[in-house]
Parts: sequence; structure tokens; C-alpha cells
Amino acid sequence: MAQAQASKFKNPVVNWIDSRLPIFTMLDHEYNHYPMPRNVNYLWAFGAIAGIMLVIMIATGLFLAMQYSSHTSLAFDSVERIMRDVNYGWLMRYVHANGASMFFIAVYIHMFRGLYYGSYKAPREILWILGVIIFLVMMGTAFMGYVLPWGQMSFWGATVITNLFSAFPIVGDPIVTLLWGGFSVDNPTLNRFFALHFLLPFVLLGLVILHTAALHVCGSNNPLGIDAKGPQDTVPFNPYVTIKDGFAVVIFLIIYAIFVFFMPNYMGHPDNYIPANPLVTPAHIVPEWYFLPFYAMLRAIPDKLGGVLAMFGSIALLAFLPWLDRSKVRSCKFRPVYRQFFWILAIDALVLGYAGAMPAEGAWLIIARIGTFYYFFHFLVLLPVLGKLERPRPLPTSIAESVLKGGGGIAAGAHAKPMEKA
Repeated sequence: MAQAQASKFKNPVVNWIDSRLPIFTMLDHEYNHYPMPRNVNYLWAFGAIAGIMLVIMIATGLFLAMQYSSHTSLAFDSVERIMRDVNYGWLMRYVHANGASMFFIAVYIHMFRGLYYGSYKAPREILWILGVIIFLVMMGTAFMGYVLPWGQMSFWGATVITNLFSAFPIVGDPIVTLLWGGFSVDNPTLNRFFALHFLLPFVLLGLVILHTAALHVCGSNNPLGIDAKGPQDTVPFNPYVTIKDGFAVVIFLIIYAIFVFFMPNYMGHPDNYIPANPLVTPAHIVPEWYFLPFYAMLRAIPDKLGGVLAMFGSIALLAFLPWLDRSKVRSCKFRPVYRQFFWILAIDALVLGYAGAMPAEGAWLIIARIGTFYYFFHFLVLLPVLGKLERPRPLPTSIAESVLKGGGGIAAGAHAKPMEKA
């Protein structure tokens, strides 16, 4: 028979639980003594920020769901009632609505950090692929949530995006009918979207736990993109990284609060304060800002099926980066040629986002097509070719050497004695 294992915690209750279910030992190991590269910068805090945003979104969404009515004749009015009659309903709604945008900001920074420092390369392929899946689930959840207020942009956005599946031959029309629950966007559609919007965040939470577990198996990357050679290259997660992450979280939440309290509708669309009307089409249908680069790709291609494939392909393509990038060097800090193209990609994403917000005509359509071409050219051509042709700069022999040579502040002194012994 298995015996309860001794636990090291002083608190008798914690000790009793941990000796039978060692959850506190696991947390102590993973979030207290877990070794982190000593040179990680504030960009590494956006993973923690994204996790906190997910918790905020689930908590506020739960309270909003208690007051929301998922019926086409009641949905818009129930949102207005939340804003006017429910105690602190306005706060819950503004925190939730702006939280979606802040969540995507944190995730986009997290993704571009991974692209810049090569965090998708071996041995972190599964970690990266899980991140891409998280991004896809986030997009689906956000889209369904945008439909729930049942304003003009909600209704017509749902109509346009769900209609895209009809571009697929044979299976397209049945998929659209299944999504709609009928032959147009109506009450069954709203009910399904509400149910899925409530469910998917918990799926997202499970994926984030897997993502974190995969990270702790292979370890965190760092700005140098080289592996830790020993204890002299790392610091304990607590207090060094917790303090840094905590400071970054506070700054991020302050910016978040500025939007919530002073400009809560800045990142929304005014047409969504008009009740949904199937007989009146808005002059210009646009999704939320975080979908705009992909929306620009969709509209850039004249063929409907081609546009849909380009939009979904642009996201699916990210999952293959570990194999498309043939360079043995991870970080752009040591790849001077590719670093220039990385910043061109970042500018291209911003330009595509702006083009997606503009009417699909004239110069904006041409700009969207050029931007779409470069996006795929960057990942499918430039990345593999430069990986073979580029001569990277010499890598430092260890993280500790680079940190101590450049002055590493508090972190540099954390393992001074092991470094001296080395």
C-alpha cells in the first residue's frame, strides 16, 4: 500500500494536504525554484500578462452571463440594462469589452517576441504549435463574443464571416446552415454563439495550462537564443522574475484602466450601439481591430475561396515556422540581415491592419494585395532562403558571460559565486 509522503511545509494544513496530494510541492518547484535565464527582459512578462487577462475575461464574462439574455428580441436591451440598471454592470461590461482588446495586445506582443528571438525553434516546437492553437481559439471566442450585443456591426459581422464557409465546395453550405441553425443569422445563431462563447474560454484555459507545462519541460528561451549551460546562467523564478513580471503587470493594468474609465468605447465601433436590423446594411462592415490584418488578406484576393484560404492559411502557416526557418541561430540579435526583414514584417502587419479598416477599393485594395503578398513571401521564401544563406554573428559562449560583460544589474550578481568557481 502506498504511504503518504513527508512534506516540507511549515503550515500543518498545507503539509497535511501536500503529503497526500503534492500540489504545493509542484507549485513550489514550478513557480518558486524554477530556473529562468538570467537575461530575460520585460518582453517575457507578456505571457504572464496574457494569463492574467484570461482570468479577468473569464471572471467578468461569468458575471455578465448572469444578466445577459441570448434572444434576438432581448439581447440588445439586456446589454443596455446591464449598463444602466445592474450594480456595476457598466464596469463589468467595459472591463470585459476592453479586456478583449488588451488581451490581444498582450498576445500579439508575446507572439512577435517569439518570432524575433526564435522561440519556435527546437526543442520548443510543441510549445509554439500550442500557442498557435491558443491564438485560433482566442479568435473564435472573440468573434462569437462580438456578436452577442446584437448591434448592427455584430449582426452583419456574423453574417459576413459565417458566409465565408460557403466558399468551400460541397461541405461549405452545410457548415453555414449548421452555424446559423437555419437559413439566415437569427435566434438559433445567437444561442449557439452564446453557448460557445461561454465554453471556449475554459477550453482556452486548458490549452494555456498545456502551453505552460510544455514551457516548463523545455525551459524558457532568452534574448541571446542560447541554452543555459549551468546554474551560473539562471536565476530562480522567485523573486527575480516575479518582481519583474509584477511590475510589468501593474503598468499594463494602469494602461488598461485608462481605457476602461476614460475612453471605454475607443476600440469599439459606434454602429454597434444601433440595434441589429437585417433590412439595413451598414455602409462599411469591419470586424474588431485585432482581426483587421486577416480581414485585409481576405478582401485582397478577388476569388472568394482564395481569400478564405489566404486568411486561414496566414494563421496556419505560423504552426510550420519551426521547419520553415532553416537557420541554426535562434535570436535576431545575431542575424543582422533577417532582423531587417523582421521589422518589415511588423510594419507590413500594421499596414494590413489599417488597409483592413478602409474600403476595399482603389489604392487601399492595392496596398492590401502587396501586404498579403509580402506576408506569405516572408514566411515561405525569405525565411527558408535566409536561413541557408545568411552568415550570423558569433554567439556568446554562455548567458552569464554576456550578462556580466554587459552589466546585468541585480540579476548579474545573483550567481556571482558560481561564476567565479566556473
